[in-house]
Amino acid sequence: MTPLDLAGYLIAGLMTAVALWRMPAALWGDEDDRRRRALWGCYAGFAAALWTKTRVVRIGLNDSSVTDLSVLIKHYTATVAILAILSYIVAIYGQYADAGDVPRHVRFARLIQQVAAKASVATLVLLTVLFFTVVDRSVPSDRFVADHAGQWGATLYMSVFYLYLGTASAVCAYQWALATASAGLRRLRIGLGMMTFAMFIGVGYTVSRTLFLWVSVIDPPSEAFALDFDEITEASQVVLFAFFAVGASIPALSNVRRRAKLWRAQVRLHALWYELMAAFPDQPFDPPASLVRELTRFGTPADLRIDRWAADIADAVEKLRHYAPDTLLAAAEATAEATAADRERTGPLTDAYWIKAALAAHGDGAAPGDAAAVGTQHATDQDGEVAWLVRVAAAYRTITAQRARQVLESSTAAAKEQTA
Repeated sequence: MTPLDLAGYLIAGLMTAVALWRMPAALWGDEDDRRRRALWGCYAGFAAALWTKTRVVRIGLNDSSVTDLSVLIKHYTATVAILAILSYIVAIYGQYADAGDVPRHVRFARLIQQVAAKASVATLVLLTVLFFTVVDRSVPSDRFVADHAGQWGATLYMSVFYLYLGTASAVCAYQWALATASAGLRRLRIGLGMMTFAMFIGVGYTVSRTLFLWVSVIDPPSEAFALDFDEITEASQVVLFAFFAVGASIPALSNVRRRAKLWRAQVRLHALWYELMAAFPDQPFDPPASLVRELTRFGTPADLRIDRWAADIADAVEKLRHYAPDTLLAAAEATAEATAADRERTGPLTDAYWIKAALAAHGDGAAPGDAAAVGTQHATDQDGEVAWLVRVAAAYRTITAQRARQVLESSTAAAKEQTA
């Protein structure tokens, strides 16, 4: 395996990873994420195209019953990917709500909207006709451009595709260069700059290959020169997709930390939330499930699920107040102060003891009564509430059922002394 073949596998894997990473937001996210579905379609299309260029897949398809099939599939998927990215550019840059003169880049995007779909369909039809009529496919090829250098049929076929690809690359380079200049955030500027650079490479790639093919028709090159040229331009395309994949991911990296934080919060809250929902099964929107099942409910964004869990826990605690003795809070505080390693853990541990003991009372079939005292609110906003609940859930996991029952029994005894 040559270094270029290895790079082909790596870049195909990288683009596939980006497509998989962005897939949940594109398919199941909010309205703003749904608008980015076109961009995800570009990642997925180019990932498929890049896999057809890898050595094993390329040779396997080219040696199939349809000679050089990998070339046709690659160009089909790449054409669809290009249409997807042009649709994304139209969605992002083709909207202008203000009155007055429409900016040039908006007018340009709207023009692209009018011709992109028709140009893509025409390209696919023309490529198919040329592939099965004028391209010499008598012998399977490994490097299509190098192997067909000097053949007018393959040159015409590739020129159609390169015209479409080069035009789309120029459009993307133009729009992203304007966006880079006006971007306020540094990470957005860097990402757009890398994507712009990738598109300039794309323009150079298509122009150089088109010129090479037509010059070869007039003056056929040596086999060694054709292969060297093919490998050099293929290497530049690897660089292109590396810059494109990384550049497209950089603006979204700001969400990675937030998503990771939400994921950790779900993992830490699940046990507490699950036990409370099992005690009050009518409380949640959906029946409580295992942690793995909850984490794979892609129909609900993670931040919305966390907000729901926090509300579910608060409502369940409010219901538990009617099953717990009024002295339970004091007993929980005393136990927490006696067992906490430091003062910072006393508050969360108190709430955890109260919840665990109140659940034990509810499970024992205690009759509902007046609302018992409960700890005061420790947060002023939703993020603060979730952060507090995460600490409570961590303390909750350290409390055994036997210890919670001891707290409940001590509070019950204290209540009886008060009424005696």
